[in-house]
Amino acid sequence: MAQVGANETVGYARYTYRLRVSSTTHTSLAAEWGRCRWLWNECVAKSRAVHLHNKATGKKATCGPAQLDKMLTEARARTPWLREGSSVPQQQVIRDFGRARAKAHKDITERLPVARRAGMPKWKIKREALATLNYTKRGFRLRDGRLHLAGGIVLSVVWSRELPGEPSSVRVYQDSLGHWYCSFVVPAQVQPLPRTGRILGVDWGVRETATTTSDAHDLPHPAHGAKARVKLARYDRMMARRRPKKGEAGSKGYQTAKRLRAKAHKKVARQRADTGRKWAKKVVRHHDTIAVEDFRPKFLAKTTMARKAADAAIGATKAALTEMGRKHGRDIRLVHPAHTTMDCAQCGARAKHALPLGERTYTCTACGTVSPRDKNSARVMLVRAGLNPAGADGTRPPVAPLQEAA
Repeated sequence: MAQVGANETVGYARYTYRLRVSSTTHTSLAAEWGRCRWLWNECVAKSRAVHLHNKATGKKATCGPAQLDKMLTEARARTPWLREGSSVPQQQVIRDFGRARAKAHKDITERLPVARRAGMPKWKIKREALATLNYTKRGFRLRDGRLHLAGGIVLSVVWSRELPGEPSSVRVYQDSLGHWYCSFVVPAQVQPLPRTGRILGVDWGVRETATTTSDAHDLPHPAHGAKARVKLARYDRMMARRRPKKGEAGSKGYQTAKRLRAKAHKKVARQRADTGRKWAKKVVRHHDTIAVEDFRPKFLAKTTMARKAADAAIGATKAALTEMGRKHGRDIRLVHPAHTTMDCAQCGARAKHALPLGERTYTCTACGTVSPRDKNSARVMLVRAGLNPAGADGTRPPVAPLQEAA
């Protein structure tokens, strides 16, 4: 990542705000979402029909955005209910479906492991899918501090902070608690921090979420989910006792238990996000260059460490660090995680066998270096990123003594 100056634009950022939604507006948003959900399911049905047709006939019919756009035009012409809604979010549904389908096909073509593949788009069920409406610039406007959406929907925004620029798009969505939010996409402005001359290597783990080359910047496992586990289990039992039969609406008690459970999960998610952002800001403030393990914890979901790994929120914390570094003009270097626990940061030798998880000390058989396993991996990140681990503390690397003449 190249260093950038102040007031330069690097990509885009999202700014999210809470919405105050009246009962009338809620009805309008729910109706708009109902049309978009129906359209998404029609795209899924069309895609599956094309797949079965190609499989049976051996021909190669397509189901891209162009065909789906044509289908939408014909459906709006003959369906008054669909025509009552704005065409902007409906067209965005087709764009989102096309991207999701293309990503799934790309993963299959590249023969990625099943655990890392993006699945094909699935049905959106009315009682399970949360409302999400996307509007491009021609589908919304801001006037007098209120958000005006295409179709005559006007929303009151809680401006918790200033919007830094002109938004290019907005996403209006509902969370599991029933609260409505809007998320604007604006150009990201760099806010450079003073230079420190320090570098840092970051290794991800389960026992400690992040182990770095600096003891002061290690991130211990916060265990937010473990602390809320008793409360979540109680709400799960409440829902199980009151669970309705298939096809029936849940009772008031069931809905109450479901809301309490969602509220507890939301609190844990916010705690994880807050911990990750604060740690990322601390790291970025004190270091110019950061070598980060490009670790993808999705495969841990099928191991005995799944619960603890999910509670650590490694993926969200890594994303927060990358975003914070970009925002403040720092150099973030992602390092491939293969064999990082087997390499020696001192001499570069690689162990013949992978270390078992229970062995927490790394001993190099080539040079005899002994160090904590995760600390060694963090220093390996610096080596692979082309940095000198000896300068990790902001000091100049030690100079080798001159050899005496023979």
